[in-house]
Amino acid sequence: QVQLVESGGGLVQAGGSLRLSCVASGRTFSSYATGWFRQTPGKERDCVAAISRTGGGTYYADSGRGRFTISRDNAKNAAYLQVTSLKPEDTALYYCALATARGYSASYYDTEGKYVYWGQGTQVTVSS
Repeated sequence: QVQLVESGGGLVQAGGSLRLSCVASGRTFSSYATGWFRQTPGKERDCVAAISRTGGGTYYADSGRGRFTISRDNAKNAAYLQVTSLKPEDTALYYCALATARGYSASYYDTEGKYVYWGQGTQVTVSS
């Protein structure tokens, strides 16, 4: 069992930046691909970025490409999402999740069903 704890969310003005963090318990973090998702009330949870277990491959959804940067530090059992040039439409609950690595490119991990562990989320609110 792996537990994930996200942090770093908050209230920020449009154009601002945040760095979201996700720390995993256990010693097998490096065995998993990691994704960041976001969800607003009444909508599905969408992947905004994913990273391979080694960090060598990344994927970005159109919504975050050019503004979001995903990274990981396996020595710290941590993953990060740097979000910049924030817009009010980025307001959401942001989750990190782990998927069993299957040797595919990071773009394979773009859907919720491929993930086995989820954190509780961290709220990002962007004011106009």
